[in-house]
Amino acid sequence: LFSKKQTSLLKKKYGDFAVKPVGNSFTLNMEPLYKTDSNDEFAPCPFLDQKKGCILKDTEKPFDCKIWPLRIMRQNKDIVIVLTPTCTAINNQPIEKIKKLVVQDGLGEVLFKEAQKTPDIIKDYRKDFPILMRKEYMQC
Repeated sequence: LFSKKQTSLLKKKYGDFAVKPVGNSFTLNMEPLYKTDSNDEFAPCPFLDQKKGCILKDTEKPFDCKIWPLRIMRQNKDIVIVLTPTCTAINNQPIEKIKKLVVQDGLGEVLFKEAQKTPDIIKDYRKDFPILMRKEYMQC
């Protein structure tokens, strides 16, 4: 998610990109980048350079980018940490290795706290995203 100010600064620095509102923030609108309705299609982020990777500085990256390829999603009344299946590099790793990082090494709890603090970052669950960790959602 980008604030209005952050969106404006990034557009001045990197050129125009499509956004859509989410709560009081904005997110990239990737819909125009897709050419089909297939869940297997990959739409590259406008800030992704094929040779250099992400062109944003760490201070410019929104939370979702910092935790990529993980996502925080809502599945029924639970909040889940999932793995984005379109990231080919991470899909070459054993799922148990990634689960250990999220569950045992404490990353999941950090992500759940951020989700509680900023609920707009929670996306709707997609069945093709493997669940790494689950927690019952409690609103403040």
